[in-house]
Amino acid sequence: MGTYAVTGAASGMGRATTERLRGDGHTVIGVDLRDVEVIADLATPQGRATAAQEVLARAGDRLDGAVCAAGLGGIPGRDRLVQQVNYFGVVELLEAWRPALAAAGNSKVVVIGSNSTTLTPMVPESAVRALLRGDQEKALRVVGRFRGRSAPFAYASSKLAVTRWARHAAISPQWSGAGIRVNVLAPGIISTPLLEEQIARGEKEAVEGLAVPIGGRGNPKDVGDWVTFMLSPAADFLCGSVIFLDGGSDAWFRTDDWPVSTGPAGILRYMRRAKAWRERH
Repeated sequence: MGTYAVTGAASGMGRATTERLRGDGHTVIGVDLRDVEVIADLATPQGRATAAQEVLARAGDRLDGAVCAAGLGGIPGRDRLVQQVNYFGVVELLEAWRPALAAAGNSKVVVIGSNSTTLTPMVPESAVRALLRGDQEKALRVVGRFRGRSAPFAYASSKLAVTRWARHAAISPQWSGAGIRVNVLAPGIISTPLLEEQIARGEKEAVEGLAVPIGGRGNPKDVGDWVTFMLSPAADFLCGSVIFLDGGSDAWFRTDDWPVSTGPAGILRYMRRAKAWRERH
């Protein structure tokens, strides 16, 4: 049995994951604003530092895995909070926990992303790059250009940035080289308190109008089951992957966008990456 840290463990997808892991006999150290082992506000630097330290103290500096499920939706007026929780609340905690994850020898990390990374059009790349550089003020200025419509772009850019961070980390010596598998689960419409909050704000038509080929909404339990699989030995060869759990929405809107062959413009990059791999090994 293993020891796992789960952020956002008090509700929604984080709670479903926690219940499934505990049901399987694992120890879970939950992080959230209430009703968990570690009470911390991931929207603040101090809260993130507290969460990182208290989890390590409870885990004895050894973690078999981590699930970053805490997140905020794209709500008007909360752009800064959204980026703080969705991006920095993942990256800072995982960086702090990396030695403990490496100590386990074969650990797994699951970052909860979103299919908004591919379904939200016109997400500004400059905001994504700014977050990856740790420059939140620049990211806020970029999404702020959308004025009253900045919320969905703040959300999507935060999820894009954290997904790219995870893929870069996944293939690095500091992570995969240390026996840590990092992957992303990208849910679509899941029946969570965040979704209900979105509907309560008058966005029911937008939610129900989104193309979901199999129909309906996902259940947090579905997410918990998938996360548990991604933490299991069955996922030992899974590294840097983004798995969409969205009822087919991404496939509907981006049927031919992926996979794509490496065209002429990508040959030089491909060759550079191949050379870098040979030099490393």
